[in-house]
Amino acid sequence: MSTPAGADPAVVGPYLAAVLNDERWRSPRLELIAAGMSNLTYVVTPDGGAPEDAVILRRPPTGAVLATAHDMAREHRVITALGPTPVPVPRTLHLCTDESVLGAPFYVMERVIGLHVVDELPPGYADEPARRRELAEGLIDVLADLHSVDHAAVGLGDFGRPEGFMARQVRRWTTQWEATRDRDRPDLDALAARLAETVPATQRTGIVHGDYRLDNCLLDPQTPGRIRAVLDWEMSTLGDPLADLGMLFVYWPQAGEDRPVALSPVTTLPGFPTRLQLAERYATRSGLDLADLAWYVAFAYFKFAAIVAGIVARSAAGAMAGKDTSGFAERIDPCIRLGRAALDDGAL
Repeated sequence: MSTPAGADPAVVGPYLAAVLNDERWRSPRLELIAAGMSNLTYVVTPDGGAPEDAVILRRPPTGAVLATAHDMAREHRVITALGPTPVPVPRTLHLCTDESVLGAPFYVMERVIGLHVVDELPPGYADEPARRRELAEGLIDVLADLHSVDHAAVGLGDFGRPEGFMARQVRRWTTQWEATRDRDRPDLDALAARLAETVPATQRTGIVHGDYRLDNCLLDPQTPGRIRAVLDWEMSTLGDPLADLGMLFVYWPQAGEDRPVALSPVTTLPGFPTRLQLAERYATRSGLDLADLAWYVAFAYFKFAAIVAGIVARSAAGAMAGKDTSGFAERIDPCIRLGRAALDDGAL
């Protein structure tokens, strides 16, 4: 029996057998499927069980100084609260805040079977333009549905500090940039200053995912337009929903574009809608006015540039051992140009 770091089957098994009241869990198989700087994700399968019998266990990184009960409880809380809403999320099964069990808090949720698309669509999946459009429309509809959830009604009235959310976001990422400068970049400083001076009024307080994009969702294997589950809620909070839409556009290159900042070329395939078409569908679904959307897009490029600059600076300092950061620095200037174009010309 393998023992992946952070979750010993000899501990996890008896614990799950007790809390789930099912002896099948006493001798499980564990597989670590997501590691790195964010939370660790394991597939836990009962002895003799099939893939559909498995559950997912999430815990903070081993040795993380911020691995507190609050982090796991928060992620568990938002997923649980969204369970009865139209937003597709896994069903939560158990939260453990007793750090003596695994050395950190963790929670367990159902395993949702779905396709995880990162760099390319699987052969034969959404291979017609109409199916790709349906996929994109399903993705944007779920985002609009999330932003339409009455957060107080689902028990998330105190899930964040929505007042002044975007102004705080600009300050936070400006501070982050100033603390981890890879080199002098006056154009990035100027972009930060312009954003701070022009923060739009928030129309609606809603649940913000924080990193909503195609590869943070599981897709229905048979129906491309159906999202089976939205994952990775560790950055979620209450705030301005348009922050999510702006960030999604950073990750959405369209046909005919070759953007150095893009993480995946999937959305350049025929059939995927343009960002403007996505915005129009989102506006219809959510009822929000997108007159200031370009500001949110500019902020998203600024935030992305600050994140990349931090990675570049840490790599130069030798703090990113084992991680390939080649080419990262070349993404920063295009982010600045695209952010400035959004503010100057309303470019999405």
